[in-house]
Amino acid sequence: MPTVHDARDLGDFLRTRRAGISPDEAGLTSYGTRRVPGLRREELAQLAGISTAYYTRLEQGQSQAASDAIIESLARALRLTPDERAHLFELARPRPADRRRPPKPEHAGPGVVQLLEAMHDVPALVLGRHNDVLSWNALGHALLAGHLDRQAPDAAGPDRPNLTRMLFLDAHTRELHRDWADEAATSVASLRYVAAHHPDDPALAALIGELSLHSPEFAALWARHQVRLCSSGTRRLHHPVVGDLDLSFEVLHLPDATGVRLLTHTAAPGSATAQGLALLNFHTL
Repeated sequence: MPTVHDARDLGDFLRTRRAGISPDEAGLTSYGTRRVPGLRREELAQLAGISTAYYTRLEQGQSQAASDAIIESLARALRLTPDERAHLFELARPRPADRRRPPKPEHAGPGVVQLLEAMHDVPALVLGRHNDVLSWNALGHALLAGHLDRQAPDAAGPDRPNLTRMLFLDAHTRELHRDWADEAATSVASLRYVAAHHPDDPALAALIGELSLHSPEFAALWARHQVRLCSSGTRRLHHPVVGDLDLSFEVLHLPDATGVRLLTHTAAPGSATAQGLALLNFHTL
């Protein structure tokens, strides 16, 4: 099984980021006709204070031993966000041998499942490293995947529900999201971040390969190499039973399970969405 990323990903990331910065934004004077958008290699190297030859080797994947100072200089020159900066470090630094061990299988512990079941009025799920659904409560199931079997998270491998796969390949999930394009872009940007931290995860590599093959939209978003972690926000849904819902979501990392997260959805008290959730909860009884 191939790794999730290789030396070429560092070059892809650097190219896509420098393509997104104009000379004017970088405070440089532009001369002549530009065949490609953004900064030239020599311009970025100048801004980062490194030689063009060395930067070219980095972008061509010929060097993965850049110092922290060089990575920081590139991050500043490219105006990276904190998530993008962390991603650059992950791609540019050599990995210790123990980082290449495949991650252990994931599961939701009995205490976490008990917590989910106690949250009667809150749609909640437990997610794995790359968005496998490890468990959900009745309301979480009814909100996001009522068309699937309630016991589906108990399955193994590709038969287990995965929110990213569902977003791109499941017609019900696509129709559920009123802002599908934004949701899809955020999902892929988050998966990019995770992939850099788990380069030898065979399940993650299989998921990325499957989605790249079967979803041109996923493939196009993956090629953009956007990186972003989203731990809270608003999710606008059109539910087939209760109609439009505007929900606040929070992603909470569980302290004793690396990469395993609790995803919750809540509504403003007294809002139409709160009434819709209450009605949906009634249907689950």
